[in-house]
Amino acid sequence: MSLRNYLNKMKPSFEEGGKLHAFRSVFDGFETFLYVPNTTAKSGAHIHDAIDSKRIMSFVVIALLPALLFGMYNVGYQNYAAAGTLEDAGFFSIFFYGFFAVLPKILVSYIVGLSIEFAWAQWKGEEIQEGYLVSGIIIPMIVPVGCPLWILAIACAFAVIFAKEIFGGTGMNIFNVALVTRAFLFFSYPQKMSGDSVWVATDKIFGLGNTLPDGFTAATPLAEVGQGANASASLCDMITGFIPGSIGETSIIAIAIGAVILLVTGIASWKTMLSVFVGGAAMALIFSAAGKTTIPFYEHLVLGGFAFGAVFMATDPVTSARTECGKYIYGLLIGAMAIIIRVMNPGYPEGMMLAILLMNMFAPLIDYCVVQRNISHRMKRLNPNK
Repeated sequence: MSLRNYLNKMKPSFEEGGKLHAFRSVFDGFETFLYVPNTTAKSGAHIHDAIDSKRIMSFVVIALLPALLFGMYNVGYQNYAAAGTLEDAGFFSIFFYGFFAVLPKILVSYIVGLSIEFAWAQWKGEEIQEGYLVSGIIIPMIVPVGCPLWILAIACAFAVIFAKEIFGGTGMNIFNVALVTRAFLFFSYPQKMSGDSVWVATDKIFGLGNTLPDGFTAATPLAEVGQGANASASLCDMITGFIPGSIGETSIIAIAIGAVILLVTGIASWKTMLSVFVGGAAMALIFSAAGKTTIPFYEHLVLGGFAFGAVFMATDPVTSARTECGKYIYGLLIGAMAIIIRVMNPGYPEGMMLAILLMNMFAPLIDYCVVQRNISHRMKRLNPNK
């Protein structure tokens, strides 16, 4: 109550006519993050529930934490394993090495993104929107640990401005903001987002970890598959996540924990999530039967960003299909398209990013077709002779 009373005393200074009125959006954003507001949304995403969208975003962040924490550990694990000192390293040495390697990326993502959000809200005299709470933590999780901070900052700024704010802010964007960030990085700085030299941290941090030789490389299992070989990692390592890859995308177990949280809280659609895996499995089986892929279909589902994308990005309520039937179609097409891109384009063995961005563009059309089909069927029931 003391914090609530303190905010109430400060509030008049930020309201119309107050000496700090210019910073009203900043105060409003801070207040509504701490306490559920008494007002409802006037534009953007509308959530018919007892909690506001900031609370929804908070649950998503909680669901992301298992994958993020494991990703930090895996960053340290890969460094110590590459140096051959894994047996001599303790749990906390491994984890904190990864923590200090990943933390700057999280800070850059939030500082750049939220600064633009705050400045944009002040410029337009609107309340600060909460969508970047999730995007800000996803972005560091879907990049390699070797991605430079200055490049990440540029990509975050580009995505927030051109993929979100220009469309009208939270709830109005067509494309997933985190994936636009990754796409910008991939096509603008491909050497920092792919290849064999970006997946393992190579320098000591605060006396932790190991300095690896210049030119050290480590291929991801998907890169090996893209080159026509079998993945060197075991299925167990693929599921647990002890493989090179983007920071938060390697552990299927951690991602599954996040999926359970999203499904139990009702935030994510199980129809979309399940359909992505079904579409991916079906297409992988087809390619496997045709001899176009060197790995079993189930390995396609646990490698790269497939599972992470299916759970946390394909289910984005703003950019995905919203009709119930449309969610099945949307998910099936994402899964199938991701595998098609992987198998048919050896130069780009991932596929999930482009598949989701492509279907973001078609989600409104899918919903439109589903709605029109329902209207047509109802009209036929009302007028059976026509």
